[in-house]
Amino acid sequence: MKRAVLLVDHGSRRPEANALLESVAAAVAERVPEWIVRCAHMELAPPDIAAGIDACVSSGADEIVVCPYFLGPGNHTSKDIPRLVDAASARHSKIRVRIADPLGLHPKLVDVLLDRVDAARD
Repeated sequence: MKRAVLLVDHGSRRPEANALLESVAAAVAERVPEWIVRCAHMELAPPDIAAGIDACVSSGADEIVVCPYFLGPGNHTSKDIPRLVDAASARHSKIRVRIADPLGLHPKLVDVLLDRVDAARD
């Protein structure tokens, strides 16, 4: 089974904001080189979720885990992303597609927050 991870954020009109998700995808791919890792944006910038799922499939994925790069469970993670994923994955009926929970409350995120507090600028 060849796993793909599709990181999905909101998307932005600012290229540097979209590039951040690409950097996260590259870091995940470096940490777990046996996975296919791609990114997509829910809206405002390419690639969209459908293109991201297509890219995972064309790279040989048998299973895709869509990971919302969002902190909390809101309308985007509970309604919009599942709707877009369902529509896009309907074209790939033999591929298992699952959606992970948003990042949420995790002890490592608290560590990151505290690091940011310590590094705050004057």
